[in-house]
Amino acid sequence: MNKSTLRRAYDGLIKLPAAVRNRALQALFCTNVKYAGTSGIEFLELSPQRTVMRVRNRKKVQNHIGGLHALAMALVGESATGVLVALNLPAGRTPVIKHMGIDYTKRCQGDLIATATLRPEQIQAMQNDAKGEVTVPVSFSDQKQQSPIEARMVWAWITPRAQ
Repeated sequence: MNKSTLRRAYDGLIKLPAAVRNRALQALFCTNVKYAGTSGIEFLELSPQRTVMRVRNRKKVQNHIGGLHALAMALVGESATGVLVALNLPAGRTPVIKHMGIDYTKRCQGDLIATATLRPEQIQAMQNDAKGEVTVPVSFSDQKQQSPIEARMVWAWITPRAQ
């Protein structure tokens, strides 16, 4: 497999302590996904099968009642699922969000953590098929261990035409 830039970085950093590796990957991600950097999205865990990311409840991403803004909550879910897809795509394939469905079920209390996962057959399809789509499961947990949102994230990937 011809590896993507993100996968090459991940493979090169895998032997480092988790905290150092996660900060380096976070810096790479936030450099390329500017809004994630602005919002302060943090990597807590990253592997080809699972990603855990957090957005802290701080002024920059709060709503009018002091909780996390709805867009910040959506962003951490989109980021967790998107980076997982990007990590598994070979070089030359581009991930694109196709559908994002979100239900806000409870008020978020404090920080929000998003955990995205992929099954082996989903990863295999991303590596073998020139284009396709995948629904990436994502769960959320706030500081009270509640799930304030439910989301459905569908990602597609394409092989762009030569310019």
